[in-house]
Amino acid sequence: MLGNSKAGASQVQRPTAPVPAQAVRFTTPVVETPGIFILTGWLWRFLRLLVLLPVQFPVSVAVVAVSIAAYVLTGWLGLAVMWTVVDLGLLVWWRRWPDSFKARVALRALAAWRWLWVYRRHWQPVLVVSGLAESYLERQYLPQIRGVSCSAWADRVRVRLVAGTAPADFENRVAELAHGFGAPSCRVEVRGPRDVVLEFPRRDTLADPIEALPVPDEPDLSGLPVGRCEDGEPWYLRLHGTHVLTVGVTGAGKGSVLWSAIRAMTAAIHAGTVQVWAIDPKRMELSFGRALFARYADAADEAVELLEAAVAAMQERAERYAGRQRVHVPSTRDPFVVVVLDEVAFLTAYHPDRDIRRRAENAIATLTSQGRSVGFCVLAALQDPRKEVLNLRNLFPDKIALRLDEASQVDMVLGEGARDRGANAHLIDPDLPGVAFVKLEGSPVPVRVRAAFVSDDDIDAMAGEPAVAGVGD
Repeated sequence: MLGNSKAGASQVQRPTAPVPAQAVRFTTPVVETPGIFILTGWLWRFLRLLVLLPVQFPVSVAVVAVSIAAYVLTGWLGLAVMWTVVDLGLLVWWRRWPDSFKARVALRALAAWRWLWVYRRHWQPVLVVSGLAESYLERQYLPQIRGVSCSAWADRVRVRLVAGTAPADFENRVAELAHGFGAPSCRVEVRGPRDVVLEFPRRDTLADPIEALPVPDEPDLSGLPVGRCEDGEPWYLRLHGTHVLTVGVTGAGKGSVLWSAIRAMTAAIHAGTVQVWAIDPKRMELSFGRALFARYADAADEAVELLEAAVAAMQERAERYAGRQRVHVPSTRDPFVVVVLDEVAFLTAYHPDRDIRRRAENAIATLTSQGRSVGFCVLAALQDPRKEVLNLRNLFPDKIALRLDEASQVDMVLGEGARDRGANAHLIDPDLPGVAFVKLEGSPVPVRVRAAFVSDDDIDAMAGEPAVAGVGD
C-alpha cells in the first residue's frame, strides 16, 4: 500500500512540459439556431409575400379573388360561365389583334420572371455592395421594390426609398446598379418623394444604323424628325424658339445631326419659309450641299461677316416687331433663319487673329441671347467642350452629347449631374456614330438617341432645287 501511495505521489508531482504557443487553437463554438426561430422566419417571409403579392402581381391576385368570389356567390356553374366569357374575350383579342395579344402576354410573363429571378433575388446583395443599404441584417433599412414592368427593350423597376435617403444616392450609383443586374446601363427617374424608377435596358436598340428619314412635306419646326430614341420612338429635334449645341469627337456623328436637321427642313427651304446660313471652316461637311443654303462661308473673315449679317438682320426684324408682334411665324418675308455653324471653335478659339475671335464670339453671343423670339436659331457643332474653347455653352438651351473623350466632359455639355443620371457619352462605342445623349431645356433627364445617316446621294436629291436667296444678299 505504501508503494502504491508513493507511486501515486510521484505521478502527481511529475512536471509537465510547456505547450508551444503555435499548438494552441481557438475554435468558435458551434451554436445551432433554435428551430422555433427558423420556423418563425419562414412564417414571416410567407406572410410578407402574401401582403406584397397584390402589389407585385395585381392582375394575378385580382383573377384569383374574382374567381373565389364567383364560386362563393354562384357556385361552380357561375364560375364556369365567367371563365367561358373571359376565354371567348381572349380568343377574340387573339384572333383580331394577334400582335397586341402576344406582346402584352409576353411582357406580363417577362415582368413576373424578371421580378422574381433577377431583381427580387439579387436586390439586397446588389444594394449592400453598392453602398445603398447598410447590411444584410437590417432589412427595415432596405429600399423596397414596388413593381417591375417590361417594355420591348427595357425593365422599369419602381422603388420606394428609405426615409433619409435621396434619389441622388441612386443617381451616384448607376454604374454599380447596371453591372449588378447585368444591364448595359441604368437611368434614374424621380416620380415623387421617396419614389423613383430605375430603367435597365435589356439590349441596345440603337445598335443598327438608321437610314435617312423621309423628307416631311410640311416640316414642323418645333419637332423635326432626325433619328430614333432608345425606346423606339422617333427623335424630334426642335429648332424654332431655341438654339442647339452638338458636341462630339471626330467621327462621333456630328454631320449626321446637322444633315438630318437640314433634311427635315428641305421642303420649307424650297418654299422660302426657312433659310439655312452655313459656315464650314473645314470645307468638307457642309460644302457638299451648298445649293441648299441661302448663304455660305468657309473662310474666317467671310464667316464672321455672315454672323454679323445675321445679327443685323435679326436686329432689323426685332425693331419691326417691337410693340406689334411677340411671336415669330415663318413666312417668305420673314423666314426662319438657321445659322449652321460647323467647328465653332475654329472661330472662337483656334483662329490666330484675335479680332476674328472677338467678332465671332460677340456675334454668336448676340444671336443666341436675342434671336429666339424673332426666328433666328444657331445650330452649332463642336469637338472640345472646355470653357476656354467655347464659353457660350450656357446660351444654348438644348444640347446634344455624342461620343466624348472624358467623363468630365459629359457634365460640361449636358450640365451638372447628367453623367450621374446615366448619360455616359464618354462610353459610347466608336462603332456607333450618331448615338448621343440629348438634354432639352427644362428637362433634367438625358435621353439616348441616334441620328439618321444622310448619304451623299441623299444630299444630292435634297439639293435638286435651287436654294432661296438669302436675307441681306
